[in-house]
Parts: sequence; C-alpha cells; structure tokens
Amino acid sequence: MWNNVKGKVMGMKVLHSFCKYCSQRHASVGVWVKRTPEKHRQYGQVPGKTRLLATRNYSTEPPWRVLFFGTDDFAVESLKLLSASRDSNDQVVESLEVVTLSNDVPVKTFADQNKLPVHVWPLGDLQGRFDVGVVVSFGCLFREGLINQFPCGILNVHPSLLPRWRGPAPVFHTILHGDTITGVSVMQIRPKRFDVGPILHQEIYQVPDNFTADQLGATLATKGAQLLIDTLRTLPERITNRREQAQDGATLAPKISKLMSWIIWEEQTCVQIDRLFRAIASRTMSGNIRFKYFRLRKVVIVLMTGRGRIPVPGSMSYQKESNTLAVCCKDGWVGFKAVMLKKRLSAADFYNGYLHQSFQNRSGPPKQECQFHSNRDRTELHSAGEKNSLTQQHAVH
Repeated sequence: MWNNVKGKVMGMKVLHSFCKYCSQRHASVGVWVKRTPEKHRQYGQVPGKTRLLATRNYSTEPPWRVLFFGTDDFAVESLKLLSASRDSNDQVVESLEVVTLSNDVPVKTFADQNKLPVHVWPLGDLQGRFDVGVVVSFGCLFREGLINQFPCGILNVHPSLLPRWRGPAPVFHTILHGDTITGVSVMQIRPKRFDVGPILHQEIYQVPDNFTADQLGATLATKGAQLLIDTLRTLPERITNRREQAQDGATLAPKISKLMSWIIWEEQTCVQIDRLFRAIASRTMSGNIRFKYFRLRKVVIVLMTGRGRIPVPGSMSYQKESNTLAVCCKDGWVGFKAVMLKKRLSAADFYNGYLHQSFQNRSGPPKQECQFHSNRDRTELHSAGEKNSLTQQHAVH
C-alpha cells in the first residue's frame, strides 16, 4: 500500500519510472506512481494524488511497447521500421500494435500482412498496455485522457520544419510556395491541437529542383521513419531536452481544396503554374477542366496572333518544332506535351484532331486564335470567341 505521510511503500519494492510531464523519475510500485504536485497542474491533474498507470511498471528505456496510429503510404514507412526494429540487434520496439480509421488504407494492409494487432478508432481504455504512442498521417485530434494513458506521451512524425506548415498538407504547400529548404520533425502531441507540441528531433532537407509533391513526400517519409527510430532510441534524453516551438515563423498548411487547384491564366506566372502542377499533379484544376501533370515545360516564345494582336492569357499555340502545346499565362508561356480528353493525346494529336479542325470547319474568315477563358467558376475553350463543344472535357498535362 502507499503511505501518504512518508511517501514510502510498505512491504513492496520501490522502482523509479520516467515521467513524461516533468522529465523526472518518480517512485512507483506495482500500478501506482506518485505525482509531483506543482509541476503537473498544467495538465489538469490533482496535486498530491496517485494514479493507476499499469498492470506492470512501464519502461524507462528501450525497447518500448508502441501503439501506432496511421493511415496512408507516408505512415507505412514509419510502421515498416518500427516493425523491423522488433527483430533487430539494436532493439527499440518490444511490441507493436496499430490503430487505423478504416480497412481500406495502406496501414491496415501492412498490419494484416505482418500480423500486427489492429484496433479500430476511437479507442477504449489502454491503461498499462503501452509505453508510447506514435502518430503519422492520422488526421484526428487526441483528447487529454487518451494521451495520459501513455507514460512517455504520443509522438508525431511531421514532414516539415515546424512551426512552418502546420496542418494536413505540408508537402503540398512546400512545393506550391517554392520552399528550397524543408525537413521532418518529431514532436510530442498536445490535447485537441495539431502540430503545436514540443520538438524532440528535427532534420533539414534541401528540396531538389523540379521535385513534385509525390517525390518529396516519399523522400520525407523515409527520412521521417529513420528520425523516429533515432528519437525512440534516446527517448528519455530527447524528452528532457525538448524545446517548445517558436511563435515566429508559424504558417498553416490547410487541406488541398478546389480553389487552391484552379489555374487562372490571367493571374498566375509561369513559375506559379509550374509549382502548382508539381504540387497537385493529377488534381490540378482550371475551373471545370482537370489538368493532369505530365512533363510541363516552360516555353520561351514570342508569338503574335492574328494581325499584330498581342496574345491574351489563355491563348494556345501548337509549336510543331517541339511538339508542344503552348498556353499563354500572366508573364509568358507554359508548354504541355499531352492533353487528356477521354484518353491521352499528344500535343500534335490534340492540334490535328481538335484545334486545327475547329478552325477549318467553321465558315467565314479564318480564325487565328484559340484560347482557354478562365474565371473563378469555369474554364472554357474558345475559338475566336466562339464556344467549342469540347470545353468541359479537356485536361491538359
């Protein structure tokens, strides 16, 4: 039993366990751990009382009992290394179980293939079953009561240099805004808030030129997985030396929306369109037209359409020498090597099958200009100001 007066245990062996709240070791016996009163008030705990933690004393060093929360391919990379660590000589993980949101996600598939126990969200009581939680691409807020069931807290692997790009789409915003430096962060999560907890470990990564979001995400997934293992290997020390995120430099990375994906030829430059395609890839939109990423090229040309008219943004021109469909934007021209209608067409096929025929088949004087007309609600293909019946089906890569 616990003696509240002397703080000693009568007739039982005293152990010392690592406390996630104040980075100190506290005495514990069986399932009880004494709290340090003043240091724990910020977590809503009652000073001077004891709390049931486990059916056994929790670990103060590796290997850890880990509960992993994740969904997508980015998360699978961390789960792979955690799973492999159970059988390695430098054992960091003692046991590993998984929480996911549905059956149709990569993390669930990996867990089933590797015979990892799987829990369905939301969770019930976990007292005493795990030392630390790990969250990677999970997308759900955690209540304080759940976090408190993990003696070493819950860690999160995030693909940015926090506090820059807090939120669900950091890789997308890194590419979209032209960041040349990014990285991965391992942090402790806090109740009911995303990406604001203290940093335990960070690694900088220089973004290669012309990287797409998919390429960057895959690279950071691998680096984040290794950084997680390094963090778990020295977790008590990392928690002791954790640092709060700076208030300056914080930016938000909200989910990708249709509004973000629109191409507005009149407003966006060649560089901005290039970044947009590399950031969103197949989800790029131009009003009602969906643009898929495929070898976007910057085209340096001087083109006059009609009789001395300067081309307006959205104007298109087929460049036979390079087999490129050039589209005018705010400050120049961008080129596309293929166009997606119901199937993929080369720039030459698109010109011969649609643009060239649309000029030749219309009565009246020859038409010299074909263009996309863009606004916030729709993008339509116009030939000399006349609506083409194909306008709602075009997707240019």
